[in-house]
Amino acid sequence: MPILYIANKNYSSWSLRPWLLLTELGIPFEERLVPFGDDNSASFGQFSPTAKVPCLDDEGLLVWDSLAIVEYLNEQYAGVWPENPKARAWARCASAEMHSGFGQIRNLCSMNCGLRVKLHHWSPELSAEWQRIDALWRQGLHDFGGPFLAGEHFSAVDAFFAPLAFRAQSYQPSLSMEANAWVQRMLALPGMQAWYKAALAEPWRDAGHEAEAAAAGVLLQDMRAPV
Repeated sequence: MPILYIANKNYSSWSLRPWLLLTELGIPFEERLVPFGDDNSASFGQFSPTAKVPCLDDEGLLVWDSLAIVEYLNEQYAGVWPENPKARAWARCASAEMHSGFGQIRNLCSMNCGLRVKLHHWSPELSAEWQRIDALWRQGLHDFGGPFLAGEHFSAVDAFFAPLAFRAQSYQPSLSMEANAWVQRMLALPGMQAWYKAALAEPWRDAGHEAEAAAAGVLLQDMRAPV
């Protein structure tokens, strides 16, 4: 059975993507979670060539980077990408854009599932990135009929944007009705519910990730279990 190495569910947006895809598609795998932190981060190199997560170990074959993992799974399982060629092309483009872009969102709206934060400042650059996200989601929902981004069924493109559903919950960006509806559908998925529940229960706090959220805005609520 493939082993998926991930880090803290509260913080690790990259880990969420393949984990959610595997979970929602019902693909068997073993989860191994290694928390961030000075005592643990060095051990990432024991299972990942880049010393980063996620990393998939399929009987000794290592596949690292979330996009590479998705494409590897696509070679073996149905439903990873949409069947419709136009939807599949769009889904791959949108996922690649998410994979390589949106630096302002990554830096100022870092994933911290348990927090609710009021940002100190919505810069034009940050607002523009959320507007681009909104436009992408509306395009997919409109062109392929929903309820998921590339059509009737959950696929890799939804998994790639799943961390932004948690970020939208935490930071409350201004989104269209259609985009907000997709966020709520994602948050209601069994896999997202399971990830969120586990994230809130985690006993670890990573200083770097906590500092990012504190620098970005005012903490309104911390939903996590006390340490």
